[in-house]
Amino acid sequence: MEDGALAARAWERVQAEDRAWLTALARRAGGDARVALVGGAVRDALLGETPLDLDVVVEGAEAGTLAAGTGLPHLVHPAFGNATVTLPDGRRADLVRARRESYPVPGENPVPEPGTLGDDLRRRDFGLNALALLVDPGGAVTLLDEVGGLEDLEARTLRPLHPLSLHEDASRLVRGARLAGRLGLTAHPELRRQVPDALAMADRTPRLNAEMRLLLDEPRPGRAARVLEEWGAGGLLPPGALERLESLDAQQDAGQPLSSQAPQVYGAALLSAAPDPAALAARLGLGARPGALLARALGDAPAAPGTPEGVLRTLLRPDAYPALTGRDVLALGVPPGPAVGAALAHLAALRRAGQVRSRDEERAALAEYLGTRSS
Repeated sequence: MEDGALAARAWERVQAEDRAWLTALARRAGGDARVALVGGAVRDALLGETPLDLDVVVEGAEAGTLAAGTGLPHLVHPAFGNATVTLPDGRRADLVRARRESYPVPGENPVPEPGTLGDDLRRRDFGLNALALLVDPGGAVTLLDEVGGLEDLEARTLRPLHPLSLHEDASRLVRGARLAGRLGLTAHPELRRQVPDALAMADRTPRLNAEMRLLLDEPRPGRAARVLEEWGAGGLLPPGALERLESLDAQQDAGQPLSSQAPQVYGAALLSAAPDPAALAARLGLGARPGALLARALGDAPAAPGTPEGVLRTLLRPDAYPALTGRDVLALGVPPGPAVGAALAHLAALRRAGQVRSRDEERAALAEYLGTRSS
């Protein structure tokens, strides 16, 4: 298919309201400026997906001025000359001033300099993420491929754009694994060649932690983790984490979704494999919720099947069973009031000691407890 037809097909995949917004942005930028939709949005549109995230590169105009001219809520980032606009439906669009980048210190943040749209595309991570749709003020679009990204997209391969790509920014390794797991992509030989470089720089690349956190937000984090393992980078995960993440994937594949708390469930599963869960949570910036969820799953409080606690308990304690509840002990003859709490505490102590291993054994132990109490 010719580039013009590809551009038209990709443009049709962009939501109508987004097409109108991008066209208005191009008109506002003026005839000497260039406005382009870039990166993942173009990649996904060419793959037949409807892109929702809008990343826009502006050449020859100020991104902050354009953002202000939209009349929408926005935030300007002066250090890079970029802006973030909140769209009417609540999504955010990034407006980025075209730039080139250099890495004086590998692993640390790059140093930006003003550049052209072509420079901006060539600074990106992988070829298939370096495609752009140049938007004309009249609404026409042109597909830009500066680095052979269309060929990579057709082959569904991840190819770094230069020999030091993963050395300069090791987070690209995890980002690539996320994309590969989600889109079914394969690693170009050049990517595999650079994996040892990325691993050598991992501890010196703070952005890698952010990518690991984003891995937990993937639809199937276990697939991304498996990709890291296949690329020889499984050591970025705690031992045993891969199998636990894949078990949660399998549950979802079987039609048992983990609800809106899926990232927290995956996060807790990841922490459960770490020698120091609190330290890993702090390093990845996970917050307190995954750790608290893990503590509840490993605790003695009842956890209903299908709840995040219940899912994790089944995963981490396959021999666990639904413990008797306050309603159960009432039905078995415990009088209402403080006696219920005392009976539940007694059963919890027996569970911790390994003296009961099923609900039937708890019932028997409760009957013995009640008989002892009444005698």
